[in-house]
Amino acid sequence: MNNSNIFGPRAGSPRSNVVMNLIILTVIVFVAQIALPEGVGGERMIDLFGLHFWKSTEFHLWQPLTYLFLHGGFDHLFFNMFALWMFGRVLEYDMGSGRFLAYYLICGMGAGLCNLAVNWVEYNHFLGLGYAETMPAQLQAWADNIVTIGASGAVFGVLLAFGMFHPNDRIMLLIPPIPMKAKWFVVAYGVLELFLGVTQKGSNIAHFAHVGGMLFGFILLRIWKRTGKIYY
Repeated sequence: MNNSNIFGPRAGSPRSNVVMNLIILTVIVFVAQIALPEGVGGERMIDLFGLHFWKSTEFHLWQPLTYLFLHGGFDHLFFNMFALWMFGRVLEYDMGSGRFLAYYLICGMGAGLCNLAVNWVEYNHFLGLGYAETMPAQLQAWADNIVTIGASGAVFGVLLAFGMFHPNDRIMLLIPPIPMKAKWFVVAYGVLELFLGVTQKGSNIAHFAHVGGMLFGFILLRIWKRTGKIYY
């Protein structure tokens, strides 16, 4: 497989290791969330850097990027970083370090934008029911309480890319413990997330953000392939 590497050295180079740096940065942010005193860490960091709906009084323009580095608990952090480490190292080698970083961040921001779009659809549904006139305070409270955190959208983009670069590599599932080709794993996971997003409205898991990360990843990879920047 031939891949251009105009953005920097390959993964494993002593000068660059984007995956490990992303993991280290994300872990540092998580430690800050739990270790800093009240009013600085924890909820305050989520207020400032978590992704809020744009109708919220807490929304800021930097949040579609910064929300990627916040997590809601150790399990949330561990599974995202484990998947990034497991699949991202291979993709960093395939793409080159700089391109992989761009891909990861674009997938994450795209996932956030998709989630905001879903929030907008829900908000307009409430407007159609007349909540702006009958319950304006409750509608604003709803908008203020929607916040998304975590690298899951970017990680789903990484899973999509792994399936496209290495479609016939086998992945061992945990439940059930059977091997599956990467391409079918990605398809199954994407369909499942889309199904859950439609059927589990109100869930605290941002399923459409996961789908959005895969969608933006697919579009970006197709553009890069068409322009000859990557090969797979």
